[in-house]
Amino acid sequence: MMDTPEHAAALGALRTALGDALSVDQIDLAPLTADKSGHDSHSLPLALVTARSIADVQATMRIATEFQLPVVPRGAGTGLAGGAVASAGQLVLSTLAMNRILEVSVADELAVVEPGIINADLNAELAALGLWFVPDPASKAISTVGGNIATNAGGLLCAKYGVTREAVLGLKLVLADGRMLHLGHRSVKGVTGLDLTALVIGSEGTLGVIVEATVKLRPLRTGAVATIAAYFPDVTTAASASAAITAAAIRPAAMELLDSRSLHSIDRFLGVNLAGRGETLLLVQTDGAASEAEAASALRIITGLGGDADITHDAAAGEELFAIRRAFHPALEAEGSVLIEDIAVPRSALPAMFAAIVEIEERYGIPIPTVAHAGDGNLHPNFVYTPGPAGEVPEIIWRAADDMFRVALALGGTLSGEHGIGILKRRWLADELGADQVALQDQIRAVFDPLGILNPGKG
Repeated sequence: MMDTPEHAAALGALRTALGDALSVDQIDLAPLTADKSGHDSHSLPLALVTARSIADVQATMRIATEFQLPVVPRGAGTGLAGGAVASAGQLVLSTLAMNRILEVSVADELAVVEPGIINADLNAELAALGLWFVPDPASKAISTVGGNIATNAGGLLCAKYGVTREAVLGLKLVLADGRMLHLGHRSVKGVTGLDLTALVIGSEGTLGVIVEATVKLRPLRTGAVATIAAYFPDVTTAASASAAITAAAIRPAAMELLDSRSLHSIDRFLGVNLAGRGETLLLVQTDGAASEAEAASALRIITGLGGDADITHDAAAGEELFAIRRAFHPALEAEGSVLIEDIAVPRSALPAMFAAIVEIEERYGIPIPTVAHAGDGNLHPNFVYTPGPAGEVPEIIWRAADDMFRVALALGGTLSGEHGIGILKRRWLADELGADQVALQDQIRAVFDPLGILNPGKG
């Protein structure tokens, strides 16, 4: 759409520089108004650039700066906070086609990759070398490494192995004016200057466009893996069990908690009857040299708190159990529009947070199916709703979410453990950070992007 003469001139410059990498076809633009968060701008962006090289990204940003054109960086569009949602007058810059592995160093345990490579595809290639890129978001089969970095994605294994930030050594970042920065290093250690690499990780495309990443690798997990499936009559007891496991200095590779509503949704979606055994499911997986001892200790805690548990040492059976957890979001999407939330509290506060969610459900008369990465206190409360006439989230949902966020903050938690702020949580940002810190962050963004054209209104 050529809304103004300025837009027409910008599109002409982009077409000259990029050729068929530029599209204004409505079929290409329509998916860009939404992501997996449930938010939809219902307003087609100006155009899409499908970058195939760093040069394409640099050319796009130089022209965007010249015409002061807002740019929304985008990968696979699997974000859960509206961070890659575009609207009228904006240019979407996709790095999804930049999906090559440029280098793997077995000796240095690192890889150099383009941002568009799918997380699971990278690990499929690394497995033959006995290596592993650790970040493990539930969306790993469809999310990009660049998107993982832009949101500092977490996932099922980060309680033991860390979030994306711990797996990134360096980045190439294209600034708003087209200049490129080489951030970080290839060495294990490096403290030269301010750590701009860490600043960019989780910045949601507001500081620059990630065009290359040097990431840390680990040897593939070897040895015994034990997986426990424990059923409880209620979610607060299950949360108490998970808190007791971490308090006992047990470090599971993954520990996932699914409440009653989540379990029933998955039952309907998969055609199974997990809830027939218990209203809440706690999955615990241990690995490494201490796997057997840690699993035995965890099992004693679980049964001591009334859990009905099975344990398996078969890796395939363990993966089948965690496939149940990964089915959670598809199960909810099959039931209606979903607002997927993301809060985190200290692990000892998990029982109190779950109890508060139950109370909020009762107060507002709305279901809030909730799963948690219980190993690190990260909860995902979900609101299944019927959109308003313009596709909007009903106000009662936002009121319930507001109460939930305030409880999380009061418990010493945070608005987002891994999804980011995007569009959906900006209204609460000052509640957690305070006005002075929000102002300082705005000043930092202005240093990277003086015109404010990079992902405006996000993060």
